[in-house]
Amino acid sequence: MTAATLAVWSAQKIVPLTGHRHHKHAPNPVAPDFQAPAPAASISFGPTALAAAMARTATLLNAPPVLLSRLKDSALNDAEILIADGPVFGLTSYIASLADTERTHFAARVGAGITDLYMNGLGYVWRDNAVCLASTLNPHADFLYAGGHASGYGVVLAEAHGSFAGSVTDSKLAAQARNKYLRQVRPFISKPSPYGEVIHGYSVAFGSRPGTVGAFLRLSETLRRKPRRSPPPPSQRLMGAFGRSPTQIALASYRSNFVLMDALPVADWIDWTRGLRELPADIEPLAFFRLEYAGRAFLAYAHSFSLFRPPFVLMDNVVDHPLWRHRWRRLADQPLSIRWFVIEEKIGERFLNALSALIRLEDRILPETLDLPSGDFVGSSADGAASITRRDGVPYEYALFRDGLALLGGPSPRHITGHRIWHPKLGLE
Repeated sequence: MTAATLAVWSAQKIVPLTGHRHHKHAPNPVAPDFQAPAPAASISFGPTALAAAMARTATLLNAPPVLLSRLKDSALNDAEILIADGPVFGLTSYIASLADTERTHFAARVGAGITDLYMNGLGYVWRDNAVCLASTLNPHADFLYAGGHASGYGVVLAEAHGSFAGSVTDSKLAAQARNKYLRQVRPFISKPSPYGEVIHGYSVAFGSRPGTVGAFLRLSETLRRKPRRSPPPPSQRLMGAFGRSPTQIALASYRSNFVLMDALPVADWIDWTRGLRELPADIEPLAFFRLEYAGRAFLAYAHSFSLFRPPFVLMDNVVDHPLWRHRWRRLADQPLSIRWFVIEEKIGERFLNALSALIRLEDRILPETLDLPSGDFVGSSADGAASITRRDGVPYEYALFRDGLALLGGPSPRHITGHRIWHPKLGLE
């Protein structure tokens, strides 16, 4: 899939969920009132959503931000060249040129991205790598999610599996989903994590045969209980309900988000608040530009070269900004990138102000939860929702996740509507 066609690949990739299997357990002693969302009958997604989800999962590592930024680029490039155009999921002929290890690596990335889309579709919001569950090499699932139905109860565990081989069949993926659930998910149900107890688990297996179109998707999950006649009173819910997120998983999620936005200094400050690095040497304020896209307002990091180049029309006061003036001449003759990670303005503002409050803490003891909002999920759905179009009829191609992160495709935004400054200790102005 080339960069030129990525922006116009607006057709949804509809993938039926060919089945799911519930696994029975004794009543959960941690969250007996938790009600898991109903599984989706199918999911649909566009190319931007899948590419964004692959990058999101690739950057959920406790690694230097500069390394994670390169992993983000690698994930996006893989999606462009190895996923084919068309209304149904397919792989390009380049997949046949990959060595077995490289094909396995790419399949794992796509499987992780599909899982992230599915979990967002179920309503979960914040995420982290599940490596924190075990200090040994014992097999465990890939990701932890918080928010949504899990708010106030704990976190849920998700195992991702992807396979691109001529032998892929629906029955084999069903067996993979079941076996990985039993081996890497079920042993951790009701176990503690740094973000709360694991209250539910999923195993998602995705696969396709190279040279064909279409894909298989199988789900295996913990037994879903019958709904109670009435939900428990809010006062009986555990911490984390109603928009409050466990602090550590929120910081892990937004660390990945700001790495994807190339706002590496924000990731450095997040690491400092978590006690993972020394005080950043650079305490200068950071500039974010405000832009509008698909009727929404977003913030983009001003030092991200991929965004600020023609055909954007910049306000005079933005062009004259000292952070920007010396860059414009060098960027004017470069080709336009169509991949821009940004964050929804209100959600980004709330998080950056919360981060500043954590930075100001004298005792550096983090609160257990943060009051953070969640938003819409755009770019993937369980019902193949129609894409949003501009007045000229050209569809917007973008993906927006519940934690506010967005990847913008085409058509490009035409105007920068202003700029905002984030002071690490003062917040966003």
